[in-house]
Amino acid sequence: MISGFLSAIQFLTIIPCGGRWQFDAERAIGFFPLTGLLIGVLLMLCDCIAMALWNPAAAAVIDVIALATISGALHLDGLADTADGLYGRRSPEKALDIMKDSRVGAIGMVVVICCLAAKWAGIYGLNDNRLLYLMIIPAFSRSAVILGMKFLPYGRPQGGTGHIFFKNEIQLKHFWGLALVSVLTIFAGRMLIIILLVFTLTISTILWGYHRRIGCITGDMLGALIELTETALFLILSVKGPI
Repeated sequence: MISGFLSAIQFLTIIPCGGRWQFDAERAIGFFPLTGLLIGVLLMLCDCIAMALWNPAAAAVIDVIALATISGALHLDGLADTADGLYGRRSPEKALDIMKDSRVGAIGMVVVICCLAAKWAGIYGLNDNRLLYLMIIPAFSRSAVILGMKFLPYGRPQGGTGHIFFKNEIQLKHFWGLALVSVLTIFAGRMLIIILLVFTLTISTILWGYHRRIGCITGDMLGALIELTETALFLILSVKGPI
């Protein structure tokens, strides 16, 4: 169990957790939501310090930077590559080739800037339950990876960033972390339904788009799924007035 948690932390963050243990991809999957919760706790602490020293706008910028830093900007890189690859009417093979290219195109850069701006706006607009949302939203967005692995086949059978996680079929046992995060959402009160609804609709829409476009998923596309889900949740939770 410990090796699974450490493996998930190692894969999703830059937090040092090396040791004399073997990377356990099978068990790591179930710990993705818990790793997101850890990221959320760090973000919450960062926000408390930032809000004490700066105005809310600056604090939101620092929160966005903190999220990117903790993940080593890995998911943002995946978002940029995914945007470059899926843009236009390219064949699935060509799209996969473009995503494999380490260079970032104009479309990818624009999408990343828009995503970061939207995420900043969402965090800046948080009021009630601010700290709770900062803690659980990263957990929900990392849970999205499990659903991506469950419903779409891996697009690079010859190997890739996420290949090791697709060797075994995703089963019900892998969703215990998501169930735990969902229970914590009870503290959000009436917003519980909104969070779960937006989470479900966002992931369903993105995965449907992936399926329609190239019929598979890659490590880059999983990273994009994390970023887009996180941004959508922060934005909806910052809507002014009753929803």
